[in-house]
Amino acid sequence: MKKRRTRILIGLAALILVLIGAFLLYASDYYRADATAREILKTSPTIRVDGGLVILTPEQAGDTALVFYPGAKVEAVAYLPILEQIAQRCSITCILVTMPFNMAIFDVNAAGRVIGQFPDVTTWYLGGHSMGGAMASAYAADHPEQISGLILLGAYLYGDYPASDSLTIYGSFNTSVANRVGYTENVVVIDGGNHAQFGNYGRQQGDPDATISAQTQQDIAVAAIQAFLAERTGP
Repeated sequence: MKKRRTRILIGLAALILVLIGAFLLYASDYYRADATAREILKTSPTIRVDGGLVILTPEQAGDTALVFYPGAKVEAVAYLPILEQIAQRCSITCILVTMPFNMAIFDVNAAGRVIGQFPDVTTWYLGGHSMGGAMASAYAADHPEQISGLILLGAYLYGDYPASDSLTIYGSFNTSVANRVGYTENVVVIDGGNHAQFGNYGRQQGDPDATISAQTQQDIAVAAIQAFLAERTGP
C-alpha cells in the first residue's frame, strides 16, 4: 500500500513538472518589440523605468494618467510608440505595465497597485490591447470608483463597464473583435487596420495583413483617443 502511494506521488510530481515545463516553453515563445520601440526606450528623455513599470511623462504633465496593459504574449516595450504619441499629444502620463509571463491574465489587479504609487494623480484611465484590454475592462468593471474611463485597442468590453465611459478602437480586418462588439457608442473602426498594428512587434499569427501602415493605424487611434479625452475633460 505504501509503495503504491509512493508511486502515485512520484507520478503526480512528474506530471506537475511536465505541465510546468510545457507552460514555460509556451510562455517563452512571445512577440518581441521591434527596433523602433526599442530605440524609443533607449533614447526618449520622457521615459523612465521603475521596476515593472515604464512611465512616459508628457512635457506638460497634469493630474491625469493612463495605465496600459499589453496584449497576451507581447513584450510590453512594443507599445511605446503609440503610448509616446498618446502621452505627448494628449498631455497625459502613460504607465505601461510589464506583466508576468507577458500575460495580463496573471495580474489583472496591477492597476490598483499603480494607482497607489501616484498620489498626485487624481484622474485615472485604464487601457489595453487584445487580452490586455479584456483584463483592463474586467478591472474597471470591478473598480468603477477608481477609473474615469476605459480605452480598448483591438479589444471589446469585458464585464459590466459602461460603453459611455469607454472607447473601443479596432481595425476593419480584426473580425474576431468586430463580431463581439455588441454596442455602438464610442466605437472607432480603422479602415484597413488589423489586430497587431497597435503595437510594434511585427506580424501576428492568424492576423490578416493590414492595408495601411502601423504608423497610420496608430496615428488614427491616437487622434480618436485625443478626442475622447478632450470630450471628457472639456476645454
